[in-house]
Amino acid sequence: MPPALLPLSQYEATTIVALLTVGGALAGLAVRIWSPARSRLVMGCTAAGVFAVHFTATVQSFSVMHQGLATGTLASLYFGGLLAGVVGSVIAAFVAMLLIASPSQVKATIGFGLMAVPFTSWAVVWVVSVVGFLNVPTAVPTIARWVPAVLVGSALAWCGLRPARRAVAWVLNLVLLWLLPALFTAVQAVLGTRVLAGDIPEMLLMGRQVLSAALGPDGGALPTILLALAIGLVGVGVQEILSRRGSRQGASQ
Repeated sequence: MPPALLPLSQYEATTIVALLTVGGALAGLAVRIWSPARSRLVMGCTAAGVFAVHFTATVQSFSVMHQGLATGTLASLYFGGLLAGVVGSVIAAFVAMLLIASPSQVKATIGFGLMAVPFTSWAVVWVVSVVGFLNVPTAVPTIARWVPAVLVGSALAWCGLRPARRAVAWVLNLVLLWLLPALFTAVQAVLGTRVLAGDIPEMLLMGRQVLSAALGPDGGALPTILLALAIGLVGVGVQEILSRRGSRQGASQ
Protein backbone atom coordinates (compact mmCIF):
# COMPACT_ATOMS: atom_id res chain seq x y z
CA MET A 1 0.00 0.00 0.00
CA PRO A 2 1.25 3.52 -0.75
CA PRO A 3 1.57 5.87 2.26
CA ALA A 4 -1.52 7.68 3.57
CA LEU A 5 -1.73 10.84 5.64
CA LEU A 6 -4.15 9.27 8.13
CA PRO A 7 -3.73 5.82 9.74
CA LEU A 8 -7.04 4.49 8.43
CA SER A 9 -7.61 1.29 10.34
CA GLN A 10 -10.19 0.08 12.82
CA TYR A 11 -7.30 -0.53 15.22
CA GLU A 12 -6.32 3.16 15.07
CA ALA A 13 -9.77 4.69 15.61
CA THR A 14 -8.85 6.65 18.74
CA THR A 15 -5.57 7.73 17.15
CA ILE A 16 -7.47 9.21 14.20
CA VAL A 17 -9.75 11.10 16.58
CA ALA A 18 -6.75 12.44 18.51
CA LEU A 19 -4.82 13.52 15.41
CA LEU A 20 -7.73 15.44 13.89
CA THR A 21 -9.20 17.02 17.01
CA VAL A 22 -5.92 18.10 18.61
CA GLY A 23 -4.95 19.88 15.40
CA GLY A 24 -8.12 21.96 15.48
CA ALA A 25 -7.79 22.61 19.22
CA LEU A 26 -4.20 23.84 18.89
CA ALA A 27 -5.28 26.20 16.11
CA GLY A 28 -7.94 27.63 18.42
CA LEU A 29 -5.41 27.94 21.24
CA ALA A 30 -3.03 29.84 18.96
CA VAL A 31 -5.78 32.33 18.11
CA ARG A 32 -6.66 32.73 21.79
CA ILE A 33 -3.05 33.38 22.81
CA TRP A 34 -2.53 35.77 19.91
CA SER A 35 -5.81 37.61 20.63
CA PRO A 36 -5.72 39.62 17.35
CA ALA A 37 -7.61 42.86 16.89
CA ARG A 38 -9.47 41.59 13.81
CA SER A 39 -10.58 38.41 15.52
CA ARG A 40 -13.31 37.44 13.04
CA LEU A 41 -11.02 37.66 10.05
CA VAL A 42 -8.26 35.71 11.79
CA MET A 43 -10.76 33.09 13.01
CA GLY A 44 -12.10 32.69 9.48
CA CYS A 45 -8.61 32.25 8.05
CA THR A 46 -7.74 29.77 10.81
CA ALA A 47 -10.89 27.74 10.15
CA ALA A 48 -10.14 27.73 6.43
CA GLY A 49 -6.60 26.51 7.09
CA VAL A 50 -7.74 23.73 9.41
CA PHE A 51 -10.39 22.66 6.90
CA ALA A 52 -7.86 22.62 4.05
CA VAL A 53 -5.46 20.39 6.00
CA HIS A 54 -8.18 18.01 7.18
CA PHE A 55 -9.88 17.86 3.78
CA THR A 56 -6.60 17.13 2.01
CA ALA A 57 -5.63 14.43 4.50
CA THR A 58 -9.07 12.82 4.31
CA VAL A 59 -9.30 12.74 0.51
CA GLN A 60 -5.75 11.47 0.06
CA SER A 61 -6.05 8.78 2.73
CA PHE A 62 -9.41 7.43 1.60
CA SER A 63 -8.27 7.41 -2.03
CA VAL A 64 -5.35 5.22 -1.02
CA MET A 65 -7.53 2.95 1.09
CA HIS A 66 -10.16 2.59 -1.63
CA GLN A 67 -7.53 1.26 -4.03
CA GLY A 68 -6.57 -1.47 -1.59
CA LEU A 69 -10.04 -2.65 -0.56
CA ALA A 70 -11.77 -5.66 -2.02
CA THR A 71 -15.28 -5.31 -3.40
CA GLY A 72 -18.32 -6.35 -1.41
CA THR A 73 -20.72 -5.25 1.29
CA LEU A 74 -18.28 -5.64 4.17
CA ALA A 75 -15.65 -3.53 2.38
CA SER A 76 -18.23 -0.81 1.70
CA LEU A 77 -19.31 -0.90 5.34
CA TYR A 78 -15.68 -0.65 6.44
CA PHE A 79 -15.06 2.32 4.14
CA GLY A 80 -18.26 4.10 5.19
CA GLY A 81 -17.68 3.49 8.89
CA LEU A 82 -14.17 4.92 8.84
CA LEU A 83 -15.32 7.87 6.73
CA ALA A 84 -18.12 8.62 9.18
CA GLY A 85 -15.63 8.49 12.04
CA VAL A 86 -13.24 10.87 10.29
CA VAL A 87 -16.02 13.33 9.41
CA GLY A 88 -17.22 13.25 13.01
CA SER A 89 -13.67 13.89 14.21
CA VAL A 90 -13.31 16.86 11.85
CA ILE A 91 -16.56 18.33 13.19
CA ALA A 92 -15.32 17.80 16.76
CA ALA A 93 -12.07 19.55 15.81
CA PHE A 94 -13.98 22.62 14.66
CA VAL A 95 -16.12 22.62 17.80
CA ALA A 96 -13.01 22.47 19.99
CA MET A 97 -11.31 25.18 17.94
CA LEU A 98 -14.27 27.58 18.25
CA LEU A 99 -14.70 26.91 21.96
CA ILE A 100 -11.04 27.38 22.85
CA ALA A 101 -10.67 30.49 20.68
CA SER A 102 -13.83 32.03 22.14
CA PRO A 103 -13.42 35.18 24.28
CA SER A 104 -15.69 33.51 26.84
CA GLN A 105 -13.67 31.87 29.60
CA VAL A 106 -16.52 29.42 30.24
CA LYS A 107 -16.60 28.24 26.62
CA ALA A 108 -12.82 27.95 26.50
CA THR A 109 -12.83 25.88 29.69
CA ILE A 110 -15.39 23.51 28.18
CA GLY A 111 -13.19 23.27 25.09
CA PHE A 112 -10.17 22.35 27.21
CA GLY A 113 -12.23 19.72 28.99
CA LEU A 114 -13.43 18.30 25.70
CA MET A 115 -9.84 17.92 24.51
CA ALA A 116 -8.24 16.51 27.68
CA VAL A 117 -8.70 12.86 26.71
CA PRO A 118 -7.89 13.23 22.97
CA PHE A 119 -4.80 15.29 23.83
CA THR A 120 -3.57 12.57 26.18
CA SER A 121 -4.09 9.96 23.46
CA TRP A 122 -2.23 12.21 21.02
CA ALA A 123 0.69 12.58 23.44
CA VAL A 124 0.88 8.81 23.95
CA VAL A 125 0.98 8.31 20.17
CA TRP A 126 3.98 10.66 20.04
CA VAL A 127 5.75 8.73 22.81
CA VAL A 128 5.16 5.43 21.01
CA SER A 129 6.34 6.92 17.71
CA VAL A 130 9.56 8.20 19.25
CA VAL A 131 10.63 5.27 21.42
CA GLY A 132 8.92 2.43 19.56
CA PHE A 133 6.01 0.25 20.65
CA LEU A 134 8.21 -2.34 22.36
CA ASN A 135 10.23 0.29 24.25
CA VAL A 136 7.38 2.26 25.82
CA PRO A 137 8.09 2.71 29.56
CA THR A 138 5.70 0.81 31.78
CA ALA A 139 4.82 4.05 33.59
CA VAL A 140 3.30 5.62 30.47
CA PRO A 141 -0.16 3.96 30.73
CA THR A 142 -0.37 4.88 34.43
CA ILE A 143 0.61 8.49 33.76
CA ALA A 144 -1.77 8.68 30.81
CA ARG A 145 -4.66 7.68 33.04
CA TRP A 146 -4.16 10.73 35.27
CA VAL A 147 -3.17 13.34 32.69
CA PRO A 148 -6.78 14.16 31.64
CA ALA A 149 -7.70 14.78 35.28
CA VAL A 150 -4.74 17.14 35.70
CA LEU A 151 -5.65 19.02 32.51
CA VAL A 152 -9.31 19.31 33.46
CA GLY A 153 -8.46 20.38 37.01
CA SER A 154 -6.06 23.04 35.72
CA ALA A 155 -8.73 24.34 33.34
CA LEU A 156 -11.25 24.53 36.19
CA ALA A 157 -8.77 26.41 38.38
CA TRP A 158 -8.17 28.86 35.53
CA CYS A 159 -11.92 29.29 35.01
CA GLY A 160 -12.75 29.93 38.65
CA LEU A 161 -16.17 29.87 40.30
CA ARG A 162 -17.15 33.52 40.06
CA PRO A 163 -19.62 34.49 38.75
CA ALA A 164 -21.81 31.52 39.63
CA ARG A 165 -22.61 30.68 35.99
CA ARG A 166 -19.07 29.34 35.64
CA ALA A 167 -20.23 26.32 37.63
CA VAL A 168 -21.72 25.10 34.33
CA ALA A 169 -18.19 24.64 32.99
CA TRP A 170 -17.24 22.68 36.11
CA VAL A 171 -20.18 20.30 35.78
CA LEU A 172 -19.71 19.75 32.04
CA ASN A 173 -15.97 19.17 32.35
CA LEU A 174 -16.39 16.61 35.11
CA VAL A 175 -19.08 14.85 33.05
CA LEU A 176 -16.75 14.80 30.04
CA LEU A 177 -13.96 13.41 32.22
CA TRP A 178 -16.32 10.60 33.25
CA LEU A 179 -17.77 9.91 29.80
CA LEU A 180 -14.95 10.34 27.26
CA PRO A 181 -12.42 7.85 28.69
CA ALA A 182 -15.17 5.23 28.87
CA LEU A 183 -16.19 5.99 25.29
CA PHE A 184 -12.59 5.72 24.06
CA THR A 185 -12.21 2.41 25.91
CA ALA A 186 -15.41 1.00 24.42
CA VAL A 187 -14.55 2.06 20.86
CA GLN A 188 -11.03 0.66 21.10
CA ALA A 189 -12.29 -2.62 22.58
CA VAL A 190 -14.98 -3.14 19.93
CA LEU A 191 -12.94 -2.13 16.90
CA GLY A 192 -9.82 -3.86 18.18
CA THR A 193 -11.45 -7.29 18.52
CA ARG A 194 -10.65 -9.87 15.86
CA VAL A 195 -12.99 -12.53 17.20
CA LEU A 196 -16.16 -10.52 16.53
CA ALA A 197 -14.87 -8.55 13.52
CA GLY A 198 -17.68 -8.22 10.96
CA ASP A 199 -20.43 -9.43 13.33
CA ILE A 200 -22.14 -6.06 13.77
CA PRO A 201 -24.83 -7.09 16.33
CA GLU A 202 -22.27 -8.79 18.55
CA MET A 203 -19.88 -5.85 18.24
CA LEU A 204 -22.63 -3.42 19.26
CA LEU A 205 -23.54 -5.64 22.21
CA MET A 206 -19.90 -5.80 23.28
CA GLY A 207 -19.65 -2.02 22.96
CA ARG A 208 -22.63 -1.47 25.25
CA GLN A 209 -21.25 -3.90 27.81
CA VAL A 210 -17.78 -2.32 27.84
CA LEU A 211 -19.24 1.20 28.00
CA SER A 212 -21.58 0.28 30.86
CA ALA A 213 -18.72 -1.31 32.79
CA ALA A 214 -16.43 1.69 32.21
CA LEU A 215 -19.12 4.14 33.33
CA GLY A 216 -20.05 2.06 36.38
CA PRO A 217 -18.70 2.40 39.93
CA ASP A 218 -15.97 -0.14 39.22
CA GLY A 219 -14.82 1.58 36.03
CA GLY A 220 -12.16 3.66 37.77
CA ALA A 221 -13.53 7.08 36.80
CA LEU A 222 -14.24 8.32 40.33
CA PRO A 223 -10.58 8.81 41.42
CA THR A 224 -9.77 10.86 38.31
CA ILE A 225 -12.90 12.99 38.76
CA LEU A 226 -12.01 13.63 42.41
CA LEU A 227 -8.44 14.54 41.43
CA ALA A 228 -9.68 17.05 38.83
CA LEU A 229 -12.12 18.53 41.34
CA ALA A 230 -9.42 18.78 44.00
CA ILE A 231 -6.97 20.50 41.62
CA GLY A 232 -9.68 22.93 40.54
CA LEU A 233 -10.71 23.82 44.10
CA VAL A 234 -7.11 24.19 45.29
CA GLY A 235 -6.34 26.40 42.31
CA VAL A 236 -9.37 28.60 43.00
CA GLY A 237 -8.38 28.81 46.67
CA VAL A 238 -4.83 29.86 45.84
CA GLN A 239 -6.07 32.52 43.42
CA GLU A 240 -8.44 33.85 46.08
CA ILE A 241 -5.66 34.08 48.66
CA LEU A 242 -3.34 35.85 46.23
CA SER A 243 -6.12 38.23 45.21
CA ARG A 244 -6.88 39.17 48.82
CA ARG A 245 -3.17 39.61 49.60
CA GLY A 246 -2.81 41.88 46.59
CA SER A 247 -5.84 43.91 47.65
CA ARG A 248 -4.46 44.37 51.16
CA GLN A 249 -1.06 45.46 49.86
CA GLY A 250 -2.72 47.93 47.52
CA ALA A 251 -4.84 49.35 50.35
CA SER A 252 -1.81 49.74 52.64
CA GLN A 253 0.06 51.69 50.01
